[in-house]
Amino acid sequence: MPNISKPSWQEVAEEAQSARDESVRQVRSVDHLPDPNALLSDVTGIPERFLTNRQLELTETEPERLRTLLASGKLTSSEVTEAFLHSAAIAQVTVNCITELLPERARQRARELDEYFEQHGKPFGPLHGLPISVKEHVSFKGLGVNGGNVSMYGTLAEKDAHVLRILSRLGVVFYTRTTEPQSLMHLETSSNLFGETVNPYNRALTAGGSSGGEGALLAMRGSCLGIGSDIGGSIRSPAANNGIYGFKPTSYRLPSESCYHTNAEIGMEQIIGTVGPMSTSLEGVKLFMKAIIDTKPWLVEPMLVPIPWRMSEPQFRKPLKIGVLWDDAIVKPHPPITRALYDITSKLRKAHDIELVDWHPYQHDRAWAITNSLFFCDGGAAEASSIDASGEPWRPLTKAILKESPHVKRRSIEEVWNLTLQRDRYRNEHAQSWNETATGSDQETGEPTGMVDVILCPAGPGVAPPLNCSRYWNYTSQWNLLDCPALVFPVGQVDQEKDVKDESYEPRNRDDRYNHELYTPERYRNAPVSLQLVARRFEDEKVIQALELIQKSL
Repeated sequence: MPNISKPSWQEVAEEAQSARDESVRQVRSVDHLPDPNALLSDVTGIPERFLTNRQLELTETEPERLRTLLASGKLTSSEVTEAFLHSAAIAQVTVNCITELLPERARQRARELDEYFEQHGKPFGPLHGLPISVKEHVSFKGLGVNGGNVSMYGTLAEKDAHVLRILSRLGVVFYTRTTEPQSLMHLETSSNLFGETVNPYNRALTAGGSSGGEGALLAMRGSCLGIGSDIGGSIRSPAANNGIYGFKPTSYRLPSESCYHTNAEIGMEQIIGTVGPMSTSLEGVKLFMKAIIDTKPWLVEPMLVPIPWRMSEPQFRKPLKIGVLWDDAIVKPHPPITRALYDITSKLRKAHDIELVDWHPYQHDRAWAITNSLFFCDGGAAEASSIDASGEPWRPLTKAILKESPHVKRRSIEEVWNLTLQRDRYRNEHAQSWNETATGSDQETGEPTGMVDVILCPAGPGVAPPLNCSRYWNYTSQWNLLDCPALVFPVGQVDQEKDVKDESYEPRNRDDRYNHELYTPERYRNAPVSLQLVARRFEDEKVIQALELIQKSL
């Protein structure tokens, strides 16, 4: 028999990038794309140079407005889809955020939707014609699903993910798939298949991860609404880094079937990952959540909780009580984050229907030890096997989370049970800590009253870090361990004059020193500043309503 050699990882990566580049050329020729060798640090203004005025108008329109115009017939799906295809192509060249465009599929779908509207005089569904971008590991039948690992390239999904099947029935157009990191377990987006996804506001900084392709694409207005996933911060990190909205729901509220690719995650129930919306607007987040939950996805996935979307009902009594977490007592946030918290709380103190109190972090170091131990109960063996199968090198942040963490060990079944018990004990203790913020109790039921409704806190120890420097997870992973809904929202940008470094600060530990030494205002020039709002488990609607009130008050 002939000796057919296995392709090298470099050859596989070249094939992946060539296929992606060909999908881009199906939308725009090289002559109509930016020169990747002549890009400035901040590339957010590049679409204005390459798109038509009409395309710019459409791609800068928020998803809720597009939905209304599409549903009324004032816009066609074909015109909107074409605008986002072109904008996504430009985003790819500037920040390296997509794994493939889907022009043929998207254009055909858009034509079908336009024909339906013309024939029936009404939209196909509640999201008729709305373009939605999708993180690569959310499966499309017949398309590749690799999760950032070279050895997985060429693996074809057997069926569409449940969330995609629902969205298709609601009338959306899928037009692009976005990048993710090796192993999916980075707070950046860096793989040997597609390279590094960078931040549109400062290309020396990361777009975040693991849904960094979505984050960068949305910041470039190559998308208005996309699907990310989050098991330790993977929606919220890129949302914060790119100045967009990102929502990690409570687990089991949104469909997850066919959304994860690695043996390390399939069937793991200790820390539950979830899909969630990433959007240029808060209304886009609400639109996504309501549209999917209204279809009662628990009838197909029985593990999902049968809770309807409750935005029509007030989820808290005024005044809204906000606990402000300034610092997790492990790693002090950089000056832009502290300033943002100070600025926003200074304004909220003047609001008559909002009350602010300080939130005291409850043993966040213990929480991280439990979380990181439960991420990889096989000692990272499944991920290591997938990475090593191709001979590809380990990326720096894959090494950091898998090989350099003292918590990653192969666990026996008894050890997993014990860690799960530690998780549940911590959750109970944290709940008690939250209950102790009450100012009274109901005389009939004994239920605590006057408790903190939501926690306002950093989404990370700083704004978007330099590439390969996102090593501290606990400002996001804390809420994965507790399974709390968490919503990231933009509040501004780094200010070179206001956000000066405190040279007198004495770091309290190794992680704190690493983070402190990263910071200079110049290094983070133009970077978006974002914050995070957290509610208790299954209070997803409350956290959204709370942000609406906060933004109204501001």
